Amino acid sequence: MAKSRPVRGATFNEASARFNLPAREADGDWLDAQEAIDGAPPPLRTTVTVETPRTIISRNQSPDISFEQSVNPYRGCEHGCIYCFARPSHAYLDLSPGVDFESKLFAKPTAPALLRAELAKRGYVCKPIAFGTNTDPYQPIESTWRITRGCLELLAECHHPVTITTKSNRVVKDLDLLAPMAAQGLAAVMLSVTSLDPKIAMTVEPRAPHPERRLAAIRTLTDAGVPVFVSMSPVIPHVTDHEMEHILERAAEAGARGAFFLPVRLPWEVAPLFRAWLDAHFPDRAAKVMATIQSIRGGKDNDPGFFTRMRGQGPWAELLHTRFARAVKRYGLDGERMRLRTDLFRPPAGPQGELF
Repeated sequence: MAKSRPVRGATFNEASARFNLPAREADGDWLDAQEAIDGAPPPLRTTVTVETPRTIISRNQSPDISFEQSVNPYRGCEHGCIYCFARPSHAYLDLSPGVDFESKLFAKPTAPALLRAELAKRGYVCKPIAFGTNTDPYQPIESTWRITRGCLELLAECHHPVTITTKSNRVVKDLDLLAPMAAQGLAAVMLSVTSLDPKIAMTVEPRAPHPERRLAAIRTLTDAGVPVFVSMSPVIPHVTDHEMEHILERAAEAGARGAFFLPVRLPWEVAPLFRAWLDAHFPDRAAKVMATIQSIRGGKDNDPGFFTRMRGQGPWAELLHTRFARAVKRYGLDGERMRLRTDLFRPPAGPQGELF
């Protein structure tokens, strides 16, 4: 794997193993659209701290989640999605789940080496590894750090299955790895598209790539033989729910094979952040949005219960699921599930280089 390097213009503090990055503007081509509507959001002064974990594969024991193991190359996410359920994890680091989560990032450059060591262990059982289950593996700093890329190179070498969830078109930069893996039944991608309305999208996901770029990425991946599924998670009542059918139609036109959605979840510190966001961007309907969310979540801002947290409950949740089921059937997105092979796996030869 190529050595990680800081973004151009960054400075490195050796004492803290932290890179100080130049202020970032909105990702993709949001800038012109934002200035035309509200003016561009204030750029963030981003720092990236090197994290050296002892292991890299996280094992999932939740009964309502489909993957059993995952890898997260980064902590925090520059995309700044207001609904991100990973925000509270920054509180464990004594950092803010708000702005700090978006600007004080942690990178794990030893991830590929750690992954090699874990895959080489005697008794390792091959199961698909999920990327993007916590923070986006293709957020802007991946262009420089290339940690996700390094992990994919190893998985391709070992014929190990992988799933990727992202809201970035940067995933197509690794098409040279993903296409051959997909041809062997070893790779699938889920691209997140929550809104096609530029004004809504830029407030919900202020530094994520434009949705049209994500739809173009679906087409590029599909044309290369990579199975792509579209995620509409989360659906926000009275903000994005009216776009459900249109998003599914556009995703099907771009070549997506299936679709998935979740009603918005507001765990822990996400709830007050989301409320403040509603008051700032949708004051005319903020109370209505929260009342509907609470009706879906058993009268609370959030329902952490297994299974119900994914589906929701009550008439509003059932209405969303009915609309979704009819739409995926109409657009041919209900006939395929994400299935990957595990029988081709071959353990790596052994660790290469030093972990630290």
